[in-house]
Amino acid sequence: MGLLDVLDARLGDGLENVLCSHHGRRLRRLGWGEVLDSGDAGWFTPRRPVQHGNKIEVLIDGATAFPVVAEAIENAQKYIHIANWHASPDFQLTREPGAPQLRELLSAAAERVPVRVLLWAGPPIPFFEPTRKRALAAQKAFWDCGAVRCELDARERTLHCHHEKVVIVDDVAFVGGLDMTAVEGDRHDSPEHPPRDLGWHDHVARLEGPVVAEVAGHFAARWLEIAGETLPAPEVPPEAGPSSVQLVRTVPEKTYDFAPHGDFSLLDSYLRALRAARSLIYLENQFLWSPEITEVLIDKLCRPPSPEFRMVLLLPQKPSNGADTTRGQLGRLIDADVDRRLVAATLVAHGDAPVYVHAKLAIVDDQWLSVGSANLNEHSLFNDTEVNVVTDDAAVARSTRLRLWAEHLGADVSGPVDEVVDTVWRPALEGRSRVTTLPGVSRRAGRLQGPLRGLLVDG
Repeated sequence: MGLLDVLDARLGDGLENVLCSHHGRRLRRLGWGEVLDSGDAGWFTPRRPVQHGNKIEVLIDGATAFPVVAEAIENAQKYIHIANWHASPDFQLTREPGAPQLRELLSAAAERVPVRVLLWAGPPIPFFEPTRKRALAAQKAFWDCGAVRCELDARERTLHCHHEKVVIVDDVAFVGGLDMTAVEGDRHDSPEHPPRDLGWHDHVARLEGPVVAEVAGHFAARWLEIAGETLPAPEVPPEAGPSSVQLVRTVPEKTYDFAPHGDFSLLDSYLRALRAARSLIYLENQFLWSPEITEVLIDKLCRPPSPEFRMVLLLPQKPSNGADTTRGQLGRLIDADVDRRLVAATLVAHGDAPVYVHAKLAIVDDQWLSVGSANLNEHSLFNDTEVNVVTDDAAVARSTRLRLWAEHLGADVSGPVDEVVDTVWRPALEGRSRVTTLPGVSRRAGRLQGPLRGLLVDG
């Protein structure tokens, strides 16, 4: 390692230490200090209730998820509530000929049930999408539908947003990473990832059972503060399956009266699970900036908890922003991987066209699964509003991993995890398949962008 690399690494470490110390002071001031300081065991954070007797299904990619959401909307009997980063009125949930636009779908449903849509109002200065002009145009188009009520939420922290993606229809909830819009990319990809300008890999969790009332209650709390309307207390649906499920959130302090000191249960949830990992950490995520997360991952690689331990990261080839930061953190992980336990990959379609990994999914030890809207960066873990759902249903976690690995690798992935990583994942990166090694891993100044950005915009 040359002198510049040594200086760069020390500067990067110093900045990340400053950022982590800042986060620690902030969370301790708000009464959330144990999230970063504690090594408590257990898959679930004690800060949020755990709901038992649920059914959870992970819908992979938009071509699978959106038709299920559309069917629920078409059959709604009680109400429809949607909270998105952005939703386009002309978006079609299916690609079938003559498929209705979202505003048409919601307008038809509004003739029999209340329909409420809550969108981020966009940034005050049009530096990134969706602009406030676009958000206002969407609101007007939804209002013009008649009974569809659309409100814009402008209570974001500086340079941050309302990022959650939630749909509640009667006794079913959908929580994931897919917005109902074509802004910034085509969400209608399928597990086959056919060639297109830019494929879009993501997930939505379909939920039934008592946890649906938790999702509905979260929407109602935000709606009250933004729309000024008190919604009826959500009915708790009957038990629908064997899964225990927890709704976890990021809600920055001083954003809403219902959480004046914030809610950082989503960060707590991730750190608990990653610290507890014994045999596998599998992450699909759009970003990997957070030093709090990468420090846990580095520790696992430096001190493997078992001989079988493996780590697989699926990240986009070119993130929409922060590419150097993600690659810089990845460089640190690769440096720590002296025993070759780590696989870092991205997706490509047939013909080597890139597939944008927009997913926010994690699986640990085939026992814990998290899916939702949160990226592994300062935005999602500290400053945007986010919603994930977590389950310790081992059958759901393992079956979801097997489906995803079979999709990505096109091979038998049913064997022991360490053997599949070593004998299927690694050779796949070398050949012509849907996975390939992440390009341009940076071990130099690129890693500094995340800490600098965090210090500048994190209050």
